[in-house]
Amino acid sequence: MRAVIQRVSEAKVVIEGNVKGDIAKGLLVLLAVEEADTAEDIEWLSGKLVRLRIFDDANGVMNLSVQESQGEILLISQFTLFASTKKGNRPSYSRSAKPEIAIPLYEQFIGRLTADFGKPVQTGEFGADMKVSLTNDGPVTIIVDSKNRE
Repeated sequence: MRAVIQRVSEAKVVIEGNVKGDIAKGLLVLLAVEEADTAEDIEWLSGKLVRLRIFDDANGVMNLSVQESQGEILLISQFTLFASTKKGNRPSYSRSAKPEIAIPLYEQFIGRLTADFGKPVQTGEFGADMKVSLTNDGPVTIIVDSKNRE
């Protein structure tokens, strides 16, 4: 699994003119699933998101997690995070899991993240044409990959 994590002061996702998810301060997480992902990837990445200390403490130091800062999470599926641009100018998305594999893993991830976070997580809709807007706070943007845990 690969995630682009953005610390935001606000974010929302609109589908067919209707707001599907809307948060104030928190994390906007763009998530891609690949066929090799397992329950272990879900567990590791969910824990990483909830515990990642990228929110300012009283001294202005990034030392608090989204939980500790009373933030929210908006999770958006985005298969294009596994794009390969090695050959030509048209990206290949062959590393991204097909919907029959990706959807159950995405739903399991939502369940695990909700449990780890201790409150509901806002989401987009898998496979939908979504309009995502955000105000990146900092800006702080971090890329995390469950297969490359650096």
